[in-house]
Amino acid sequence: MKLSDFNFELPNILLAQRPSPGRDESRLMVLNRADKTIKHQTFKDVIDYFDEGDLMVLNNTKVFPARLFGNKEKTGARIEVFLLRELNEEQRLWDVLVDPARKIRIGNKLYFGNDDSLVAEVIDNTTSRGRTLRFLYDGSYSEFRLKLKQLGQTPLPKYINRPLEPEDEERYQTIYAKHEGAVAAPTAGLHFSKHLIKKLQIKGVDLAEITLHVGLGTFSSVEVEDLSKHKMDSEELIIKQDAADMVNSALKNKKRICAVGTTVMRGLESSVSSMGTLNPYDGWTHKFLFPPHDFSIANCMISNFHTPKSTLLMMVSAFADVDFIKEAYTEAIKKKYNFYSYGDAMLII
Repeated sequence: MKLSDFNFELPNILLAQRPSPGRDESRLMVLNRADKTIKHQTFKDVIDYFDEGDLMVLNNTKVFPARLFGNKEKTGARIEVFLLRELNEEQRLWDVLVDPARKIRIGNKLYFGNDDSLVAEVIDNTTSRGRTLRFLYDGSYSEFRLKLKQLGQTPLPKYINRPLEPEDEERYQTIYAKHEGAVAAPTAGLHFSKHLIKKLQIKGVDLAEITLHVGLGTFSSVEVEDLSKHKMDSEELIIKQDAADMVNSALKNKKRICAVGTTVMRGLESSVSSMGTLNPYDGWTHKFLFPPHDFSIANCMISNFHTPKSTLLMMVSAFADVDFIKEAYTEAIKKKYNFYSYGDAMLII
């Protein structure tokens, strides 16, 4: 497969600027891989496709307020700093993206907050946009992390061209988020309300949780036409024994196993044993799923609608069939489904 195989015209008006009024009230397109049918429903109807003993696998990562705004020393220029990954807790080193990148050099200092109590020094240029910063703060590590949280903002995607609103802090987070570490939400999970989760549990649907801390690698553009040459950035993945046991029990009993989101699908496919079962895992994954790929664990997935040429579109195309996804996306554009993070959802069975 080539990069150009995943290009399509997406009207900007379909890039969702706000979430649906209720979490489970977004639209749901249901794709049946066996008979190649497409149905149009509401997300809360997802419960109709699951029975007692079926399993949904959720990503319980929690988004942290990764976007900071500081001022450059001497010039006072406003600089956006996007926290990507903590490199060293003791030295307070972080991988970050800076914007505008052209203004930032090694040795520059950036000042944050009204009282300039948090300072960062640029110590390395890691990429054209990326930098390594050493934060300087007169306080303990826990006080430093609290300061980052106080100064940081919810990292909504750049395409949302409106000011941050109070509801974003809550809506750009799944209701089951537990472990802080993501710089973007696992967006398929945003559609689950507490009421819907409760109804699934009452019906006997099991819920397993894994943790994949979403990094910008998930959204980084593919720069090569030959997909086999694309390298994904690594993201931290934790699959505990109890989650692996639940998945393997569902596999053994031939139940429906639904990966809620592309991050879950990548996590599951990153830790498959030689027997085709799921192993516990604690480390990093740079798994890149694109057609053709034989999926070992999940036989069902929930996903939002993705942008052209994205690795996420490539993954769902590998799972559902390239031509079927093209047909579904043509239908979604025609029927004005909302795309991307705050957009509508797709269930692939």
